[in-house]
Amino acid sequence: MAIAVLKKSILAQNDRAAEQTRQLLNRHNVVAFNIMGGAGCGKTTLLERVIPVLKRDLRVAVLEGDLATTKDATRIDALGVPVVQLLTEGGCHLTATLVNEGLKNLALDELDLLLIENVGNPICPANFDLGEHERIAVLSVTEGDDKPAKYPFLFKIADLVVITKMDLIEVTDFDAEKATTDIHVLDPEKKVIRVAAIKTGADEVAEWLLTRCRALARLA
Repeated sequence: MAIAVLKKSILAQNDRAAEQTRQLLNRHNVVAFNIMGGAGCGKTTLLERVIPVLKRDLRVAVLEGDLATTKDATRIDALGVPVVQLLTEGGCHLTATLVNEGLKNLALDELDLLLIENVGNPICPANFDLGEHERIAVLSVTEGDDKPAKYPFLFKIADLVVITKMDLIEVTDFDAEKATTDIHVLDPEKKVIRVAAIKTGADEVAEWLLTRCRALARLA
């Protein structure tokens, strides 16, 4: 019973911080997306492909979550957009409080779109609202097509699912149709985009982000 009460308290504190973050973003008309997925699924590579496209129309910034090091932030910095590295020091997910601290390092009045790359983990991050407006789940073919069934919550709450590394599908036993079917069992209307980030598909993700950003900005 004590464990359940503690978990409820932690989530309640996070939800309060998330709502504060969302209100802050709304005041500045900044739309935020929380990008989640397992370690090595290709989240950073996907950002490297979509940000140059998005920069043509939007002012973009990134909050880069990780347990340690600034390696991913360095990659994003090379794209010429504002980036803040958020280190969890061993924590398996970002929190709304940490995101709020990161926002203090960004000029929100000069932004349209905030991309939050969460810690590489397909389980914990899905349970924590960061104050984002929508969520993206990333799944790579190297992880296996059973992940939507094994970790359904991540794929259920996501507004978009991106299947990455499709250029490697021939050397894996990943069944893209099975994975997509399992995702659609959770939500028949779920948008699924297949990407070989180095080659094709990233433009479709960028277009989806641009469309959703514009729609959400009008609703804010």
